[in-house]
Amino acid sequence: MPTYNKLVRDRIPEIIEETGKAFTTRVLSEEEYLIELKKKSFEELEEYHDAESREEAIEELADLMEVVHAFAKSHNTSLDEIESIRREKANNRGGFDKRIFLNKVAD
Repeated sequence: MPTYNKLVRDRIPEIIEETGKAFTTRVLSEEEYLIELKKKSFEELEEYHDAESREEAIEELADLMEVVHAFAKSHNTSLDEIESIRREKANNRGGFDKRIFLNKVAD
């Protein structure tokens, strides 16, 4: 039996159960959940990084968005509040549309 020891989507146990396979799970504490959610964000970002097609990239971006939704909920905030902060930062510091790559800054 493979060992995963990772945060999975809510319906994964149900999906595994439908295959007739045995499995074990547990519910994480709030502290553990945030730690595992952070790990999951890196996992999903790596999968996005490794995507080789537009379709794969979009699929992985959707997974990243699901993680962002979970982060927002875990911090008792909303995507609207996060988007408002993102817009404010974009207004003050800009976005990434111009593709500027900073090489050096003299002391």
